[in-house]
Amino acid sequence: MSYSTKFIGQIVKVSIDRPLGSNHPKYDLVYPINYGCIKGVMAPDGEELDAYILGISEPRDSFEGKCIAAVHRLDDDDDKLIVVPKDDEMEYTDEKIFESINFQEKYFKSIIIRK
Repeated sequence: MSYSTKFIGQIVKVSIDRPLGSNHPKYDLVYPINYGCIKGVMAPDGEELDAYILGISEPRDSFEGKCIAAVHRLDDDDDKLIVVPKDDEMEYTDEKIFESINFQEKYFKSIIIRK
């Protein structure tokens, strides 16, 4: 988990491979938010570190924003970052985050980590 928490509070660049409104390549799932990864940062699952993008209502190819939290899966070897616009003043409670990412996290037991 320490590999993901070091990004909390940092500005990160996310390469979005599943933009808002796109379909999951294997499952019957439509992405209600932009979803991507931090290029070059490997997670324990052998893939690049994933990120959920909140606060953006249009599909994007890439995004630079502030990491406000990490989602740690207790039943899977994977963490995901929560990234929002740099100047976003909105309060993202844990409940609001879970509502936004439930489309995918409902299949896992996850917790929100913040600094």
